[in-house]
Amino acid sequence: MKELLKIILGGILFLLSFLLSKTILYYLTLGIAYILLAYPIWIETLKNIKSFTFFDEKFLMIIATVGAFVIGEYPEAVAVMLFYQIGEYLGDKASENTKDAITKLMDLRSDVVHLKQNGKLVTCPTEQIKINDIIVVKPGERIPLDGVVATGESHIDTSSMTGESVLRSVKPNDSIMSGCVNKEGILEIKVTSLYQESTVCKILKLMEEASETKTSREKFITKFASYYTPIVVVAALLITIIPLIFGQPFAPWFYRSLVFLVISCPCALVVSIPLSFFSGIGSCSKKGILIKNSATLENLDQIKTIVFDKTGTLTQGNFEVKKVIPEEKKEEILFHAALAEANSNHPIAMAIQNAYQLSISLDTIQEYQEISGKGIKVTYNNQSILVGSDLMLEEEKIKHPKYEEIGTIIYVACNHEYLGTIVIQDSIKESAEQLIPRLKQNGIEKTVMLSGDNEKTVKEVGQKLGLDSYYANLLPTDKVELVKYEQKENRVLFVGDGMNDAPVLMTSDIGVSMGGIGSDAAIEASDIVIMNDDPSLLLTAFQIAKKTKFIVKSNIVFAISIKILIMFLGILGISSMWGAVFADVGVTILTILNALRIFKVRKAQ
Repeated sequence: MKELLKIILGGILFLLSFLLSKTILYYLTLGIAYILLAYPIWIETLKNIKSFTFFDEKFLMIIATVGAFVIGEYPEAVAVMLFYQIGEYLGDKASENTKDAITKLMDLRSDVVHLKQNGKLVTCPTEQIKINDIIVVKPGERIPLDGVVATGESHIDTSSMTGESVLRSVKPNDSIMSGCVNKEGILEIKVTSLYQESTVCKILKLMEEASETKTSREKFITKFASYYTPIVVVAALLITIIPLIFGQPFAPWFYRSLVFLVISCPCALVVSIPLSFFSGIGSCSKKGILIKNSATLENLDQIKTIVFDKTGTLTQGNFEVKKVIPEEKKEEILFHAALAEANSNHPIAMAIQNAYQLSISLDTIQEYQEISGKGIKVTYNNQSILVGSDLMLEEEKIKHPKYEEIGTIIYVACNHEYLGTIVIQDSIKESAEQLIPRLKQNGIEKTVMLSGDNEKTVKEVGQKLGLDSYYANLLPTDKVELVKYEQKENRVLFVGDGMNDAPVLMTSDIGVSMGGIGSDAAIEASDIVIMNDDPSLLLTAFQIAKKTKFIVKSNIVFAISIKILIMFLGILGISSMWGAVFADVGVTILTILNALRIFKVRKAQ
């Protein structure tokens, strides 16, 4: 508001000067207007001169306006600063609007919570809540921390997190994300993560990182300005000096050099390029796609190969126990499997616990060891229980039958004797069925699926989705090697969700994690987070990236072309400083408006 008032007052004084004859009041009005509009630019430039980093557009503006005062063109000197400030103000407002779009996504923080203690509600700061505390969220309140619904049923608004306007129903035992809004009933939530580790904090951190990083084009413009400005200053001097050598009058050529300085200001490029990338990140955020930095958005359209993890990425991740072999030992097999999986929040573990239905006391489990990509070992009442893959039982040299069922096959053993097998099935995500052909239409040349599941299950999913290739029975290290192999031919984007995917996400050129069901490690390791676990949002991300890159290129070409044209017109004496000012500010405003068009990209259907 302060900046706007300053511009309005400066503009009024500038217009008032045209009503005054060239008296002391005329010069005083223009002088006050100039000081009001130019003093922040002078202060910043003087600071930059001290640090020898003054070669920028503000330095050019000061030289041009001082020169205009020297030759008596007072109104033009004020006009340069007035319209420059108007352009800067509009650029800042556009940037603020873009930030507001992200802020709406990130206005998720709850400073206080209702903690349930001894049957009473106590209001306390969010940071003081511990894991396993029970908090109460009333209708209309924002959910402050990640957790699991303990009691109550309701519908929650997840739009600020996922971009989806459809309400989601929740009931006891359902996981719930911080940042969503409780719309109906009272919910009691068992907290599963501290405030510092909550979804809200992660989003805030991601967006801070995104605003701090620069793309290669932004870095180029910064470096370009450091060389460009002194070249322009020298060129302006030559425009004045060379004609003098040939006997030309000083005043008109000095005026032309000032016009040259004004139009050469790289404001349009300096403002529009960062704004374009920030608008791209903001547009993605509104649609539930969090991009960690501008460089990721810039590099998205270079991706030619996409590698998918299967479970939770292309499939629902909503597992159900479909079969227990042998059926007559079902209760015993499920009991031992539930014991082993009691400490895990993995979807497969949850499916086994749901099938067993009875509660397991964690105090009865003496030892717990999770073997990445293979299974779990626990000790219970001095019994050694193994639950995991065929490979795990083979390594332990436990004799067992091998099954080729469609689904995830879990083998159960106790005291080195095979007990039975559990078959767990998952379903393909509806949005994934049309994803592969549409990715091909958007320039993706190869699609690959990696999974630790058996060959039969992976083949069925791969063929149904039309993937170019798929690999089964993989360990996390195998996935890393396969991604490295694919990188020999193309830049690779990997999409995953689990703890085991973190190394692959870091290895790939761009890592994408599912934010809804994805593990903390996967989200930390990724460059892009899809908040609602919908893989079709990859299409939206690609479309926004392409639109952003096109707008950046078009702004660069447009700005440079117009400036070169007006520069030559100024040198020839055809364009005045007024024309240079309007052209410079006009180009800046047009490039800003062009950058904001990125928000019009719609979510892929």
